[in-house]
Order: sequence, then structure tokens, then C-alpha cells
Amino acid sequence: MRDFKKYKVWEQGHAITLDVYKKTQSFPKAEEFALKSQLRRAAYSIPSNIAEGCGRESDAAFKRFLIISQGSASELEYFLILAKDLAYIDASTYQKMDNEVNKTKRSINNLVQKI
Repeated sequence: MRDFKKYKVWEQGHAITLDVYKKTQSFPKAEEFALKSQLRRAAYSIPSNIAEGCGRESDAAFKRFLIISQGSASELEYFLILAKDLAYIDASTYQKMDNEVNKTKRSINNLVQKI
């Protein structure tokens, strides 16, 4: 069994999740159960799927959860575009967050390739 806390990619996903939670605090009340919730769910899905995969017995199962995590990162990438276009986050915040998501996607992909 792997310890997910030892993976840098899990740390990256956790940091993104914390950032998304902070940035969505100021979203309009109307987005409470819409975009705000979707952003948060996509964000925490990244490190949570890495953690779940680490708890699996086989490399194949771990790899499957990494791929799910990568899909969540892509979903988050779109939701960030939507948040920017709706003016819920500014362009510089968007760019910083998008860069972190893409960095994490590359890290996940590298780990998948190693398995």
C-alpha cells in the first residue's frame, strides 16, 4: 500500500483545492450550489482520487485512479475559464490557477507513464 502524502502530485492537488476554496468564498450566493460547488468538487477530486488509488492493491488500479484524477483536473480547467468569463475571478488569478492545474496534470501524466 502506498502513502499518498509522499506524492508531490498529491501535494499539488491539495494546494489547488485549498486555493479554489479560498477563491470561491466571494462567489455570488446564486452560485452556492452551481459553479462554486462544481469548482470545489472538481478540485478536491484531484487529490482524493490520488489518495484512493494509493489504497488499492495493484498498479493497474492506482493508474486508473490517477487517470480519473487527471479528468477532474481537466474539468477544473474548464470551470476556471467559466469563472473568469463570468468575472468571478480576475484574469491574473485565472492565469495563476490555470498554470497550477496544468502543472498538476503534467505531474499526473508523468506518474501514469512511470507505472
